[in-house]
Amino acid sequence: MSAPGERQTPAAMDVEHLAEIRGSVESFQAEAIARWVTPGAVVLDIAPQDHAGVRALLPDGATLETLDIDPAAGATYTADLCATNPHIPAGRFDCVFCTEVLEHTLQPFDAVAELRRILAPGGRVVITTPFNFRIHGPLPDCWRFTEHGLRALLRDFDEVTISEVGTPDRPLMPIHYRATARRR
Repeated sequence: MSAPGERQTPAAMDVEHLAEIRGSVESFQAEAIARWVTPGAVVLDIAPQDHAGVRALLPDGATLETLDIDPAAGATYTADLCATNPHIPAGRFDCVFCTEVLEHTLQPFDAVAELRRILAPGGRVVITTPFNFRIHGPLPDCWRFTEHGLRALLRDFDEVTISEVGTPDRPLMPIHYRATARRR
């Protein structure tokens, strides 16, 4: 284990996995938007500041809002996803993108409950999370979820779909998972 804050050069596998994850997240976002986001939809993108986010993928007439725990991020909402945030209206969003975020939450069940609270009835949550990937920032990096863990997290939703991006030559060790769920 390295000293806190010490930077280490990523292994070649991690560099490859990061490229695979980024491509998978972008294609998954585009698929979800094409399927569920229409003009007039209100969309939330959680912590998109470090990456492209969904802004460029949205159809004309869709409204994009953002959420980040870091006040310096300039997001629409500064909030802890693991808490109830009364300044974010319940049922506000038609679609919420939570990509590569849940592994950084301290209380993932609470985070998913808050996602459900802010989704409109019939709204969709789009989640990606790494599995076979190194510890990464922003810290903390607390969790790796299996398909079974994601199903437990999404137990209060319906139409749950989960897919994986596999690790070549390593069955049962996917690089990451992609999930969608509809709020009842």
